[in-house]
Amino acid sequence: MKSLILSLTLLLGSIITTFVTAQSVLKNETVKVWGNCETCKKHIEKAAKSAGASTASWNEESKELQLSYNSLKTSSQKIQQSIANAGYDTRDFKGKKSAYNKLDKCCRYDRKGAETPEKIKL
Repeated sequence: MKSLILSLTLLLGSIITTFVTAQSVLKNETVKVWGNCETCKKHIEKAAKSAGASTASWNEESKELQLSYNSLKTSSQKIQQSIANAGYDTRDFKGKKSAYNKLDKCCRYDRKGAETPEKIKL
């Protein structure tokens, strides 16, 4: 009987530890990403997911990208870099001019400067 109680206690402890660990690696974040239209939405979300986001939903009005990702596999910086590589400026990265110029004409939003995918100094 004691061994059964001990086994159940260890099993319950393991389940709780796994649940807490899983919750701490899942990150939800909102990132500003500039774009204009439904085509931008598709490109931005695809770039985010290709960099490891499990979910990505960009809002055309607010210019905000809602992200969920496993922080053991990727990071906000990697996701934003992927979006910048697709030609869209984020709060921390600006895409190269060459990537921006490849965007559909409807997707060419007003840019405010940098032409390299460097981290913006805040």
